[in-house]
Amino acid sequence: MADSPQRIDRPLSPHLQIYRPLFTMVMSIVHRITGVGLYFGTVILVWWLLAAAASPSAFESFRSVAGSPIGLIVLFGYTWALLHHALGGVRHFIWDFIHGFGPQERVLLAKVSLAASVALTVILWVVGLAVKG
Repeated sequence: MADSPQRIDRPLSPHLQIYRPLFTMVMSIVHRITGVGLYFGTVILVWWLLAAAASPSAFESFRSVAGSPIGLIVLFGYTWALLHHALGGVRHFIWDFIHGFGPQERVLLAKVSLAASVALTVILWVVGLAVKG
């Protein structure tokens, strides 16, 4: 019977356990997560449009779900994800013009996009609730 081949110990590829998470790395992951969230959140948008087109009772059903505390949290999160993802797109657009690639610039752009997305979400909701009454 032939001898079994010996196992060769090879180095492992670097993975998340080796790299310490950088702010820009986390922001890149969050950008991808918000993209997935927007994909599923668009179902809510379609439901709203279909309910508005269908009948007043269908629209009231949507309003009762969207106006519930959980519905408002989901809509708030969808608003933030939309703004955060859009500002991440602006950051990538700036990079398309070969600007902002320095270490400090990358971190600054990531921090600005995060802060601006939170601020714009809060402003949008405050204005929307003030107009609603």
